[in-house]
Amino acid sequence: MTTRNRLNTAIAAALLASVALVGCKKKEEPVATSTPPATTEPAAPAPAPAPAPAATVSVTTVDLGTAVGADKKVATPTATFKPSDTINASVGTTTSDPAAAVPAKLGAKWTFQDGQTVKEDTSDINFAGPGQTVFSINSPKGFPTGKYKLEVMLDGAVVQTRDFEVK
Repeated sequence: MTTRNRLNTAIAAALLASVALVGCKKKEEPVATSTPPATTEPAAPAPAPAPAPAATVSVTTVDLGTAVGADKKVATPTATFKPSDTINASVGTTTSDPAAAVPAKLGAKWTFQDGQTVKEDTSDINFAGPGQTVFSINSPKGFPTGKYKLEVMLDGAVVQTRDFEVK
C-alpha cells in the first residue's frame, strides 16, 4: 500500500472510530439548573376588619292626640285640641341594630305661638328595636287658644316638629 492509501485508510479508520464512539456514548441527562426560590416580601398581615358602625336610634313617627292606647300609640291622631284636653305626643323610634341597646336622650319641647315654652321634657332611654315613648301636657286652668308647636329632640337636636292648635 502506498503512503497515500495508508493515510486515507488511517483517516477513514479514525473517522469510523470517532463515529462509533459518538454512537455508543451514553446520553447525558440535561443538567437541571436550579433557580433559587423567588424572594418575596413577607405578606403583610390582613388589615383588621373595620369595626361595625355603632347602632343608632332614629325617630320614625310623631302623632298627637288626646288618648293613648296600651301600645303607647295615639288612638286618634289630631292637630286640633280643646283648652281642657290632655295633649299626648306618641314618638315612635327604632334602632339600626334591634339587638343592641342604644342609650340616648329623647325630648319634647312644647311652645306657644309667641315661642314661650309651655313644657319641656327629656328622658334618658336605652332604645332597642322599635318602640314608643309618650310625652304629655295638660293645664288645670285650660290652655289658651292659639297655635302651638311640638319639637321632638334626640340627644338635643330637633329631629321632628308638629304644629297644632287649641280652639
